[in-house]
Amino acid sequence: MNGSTLVLRALHRGENRLAGRLTTVAHDHRAEHEVHHVATDLARWSREHVDLLGAAAKDHGLNLDELPPEGGSGATQWSGGSEWSGGTERSSGSGSGAGADGGVAAAVLEEAAEIVGRRPEPGLLLLRDLRDLHLAATENSLYWEMLAQAAQAGRDDALLALASSCHPQTLRQMRWSNTMIKTLSPQILTSL
Repeated sequence: MNGSTLVLRALHRGENRLAGRLTTVAHDHRAEHEVHHVATDLARWSREHVDLLGAAAKDHGLNLDELPPEGGSGATQWSGGSEWSGGTERSSGSGSGAGADGGVAAAVLEEAAEIVGRRPEPGLLLLRDLRDLHLAATENSLYWEMLAQAAQAGRDDALLALASSCHPQTLRQMRWSNTMIKTLSPQILTSL
């Protein structure tokens, strides 16, 4: 396995994960029309990325459909987790176990729920989900950058074209989640 195939595998998993998260957020927050509609559109981009990555991987002798589940045998293991993860695999969906600080985020939400005397506010859940989306998109953005750099170094024009085509959409996913957090945080956090 070379570096490009390692990044292709990580990106394939990351884009699958992001598509699932975006779909879940769109469903869970369907009352927030902008979130629902934009997240649905952004999930479509990630699903398209998955398809394009699968085709590119086949050109490099790798069948991404035959990969074991995350963290399973056969994946390159780094630091006890799935490749590139550092042991901080995130669950799919919008659960609070996202990332290494998922436990901290869950504790903050529980504390906020105690303060207001009920389950976490839907706004807090939306902020958590947007944060998780932003982190997932950021991770994918880094992988796209690594793939572009590896493709450039290896003079692989097809992989470079793929990264050049998909990475701007991932950057847009990041900007959208960041903008939503900036827009919604003041009202949600000051109303607690």
